[in-house]
Amino acid sequence: MNPIIDLGIISIHWYSILLFIAILIGSNLAIKEAKKHGFEEDFMVNLLFLGVIIGILGARIYYVIFNFNYYKDNLIEIFKVWNGGLAIHGGIIAGFITIATICYKKKVNLLKILDYLVVGLVIAQAIGRWGNFFNGEAHGAITSLSYLESLHLPQFIIDGMYINGSYYTPTFLYESIWCLIGFIIMIILRRKKFMKVGYLTSFYLVWYGVERFFVEGLRTDSLMFFSLRIAQLVSLVMIVIGIVIFIYSLKKSKKYEEDDKIA
Repeated sequence: MNPIIDLGIISIHWYSILLFIAILIGSNLAIKEAKKHGFEEDFMVNLLFLGVIIGILGARIYYVIFNFNYYKDNLIEIFKVWNGGLAIHGGIIAGFITIATICYKKKVNLLKILDYLVVGLVIAQAIGRWGNFFNGEAHGAITSLSYLESLHLPQFIIDGMYINGSYYTPTFLYESIWCLIGFIIMIILRRKKFMKVGYLTSFYLVWYGVERFFVEGLRTDSLMFFSLRIAQLVSLVMIVIGIVIFIYSLKKSKKYEEDDKIA
C-alpha cells in the first residue's frame, strides 16, 4: 500500500490526511455537543486547539521515549511525524492534563467536558487507525492469505496487509472497528435519561482500555518497558480509572437536566 499521494510538485502522506480528518471530525462533534448545552464555541475551540496541539506533542514524545535507542542515533527522524510514530496513550495523557488545567482555571466541570470530548475522540481513533494501515504499521504477526480471506475483507485491505513479502494480521482494523462500535454505543447512551455526568468518560476508558489490552498482545511493534508492553500497562490503568469514575458518578454526579441532557 503506497503511503504517499504524489502530486508532482509535492507529496502528501495518507497518514497526515487521515490524522487531519480524524481531528477535524472529532473536534467538530465535541464543539457541537458542548454548544447544545450552553458552552461557548470560543471556549471549546481554544480548549481543543491547545488540547490537540499538546496532545500530538505528547503522543510523539511518548513514542520517542520508548523508542529512544533508535532515535538517539537518528535525531532528525524525531521530527518526521508523517512517517508515523504517534502513541495514542501519550496523546491522551498530555491532552487530558491540558484540558484539566484549563477547566480548573475556568472553573468548568471537567467530567462534563470530558463526556463531550470522548465521543469525538473515539471516532477520531477509528479514523486515525487507517493512517497506520497506509503506513504499514500497527499490525499483528505474520499470517496467511487464506486467513485474511476467511475474514471476508475487501481486497484492498488484504493487499495492504502484504508487507515485505508476507501477510500480516490487521490489528489496526480490529481497533478501528472496536472504536466505531464504541462510538455508536456512546451516541445511543448519551440520549438515555439515566445518564449522569461522567458515565460516558468512564465507558470510554473501560471500552478502549479492554480492547487495547488484548489487541496490543497481538501486535509486533509494541512499545516496550523492559519485557512489558507499555500500552497494556496503561490500558489497565485506564480501566481502573474508568471504574473509579463510574462509581464516583453513580454516587455523586447528577443526571443531566432536561434542558442540559446529553442529546
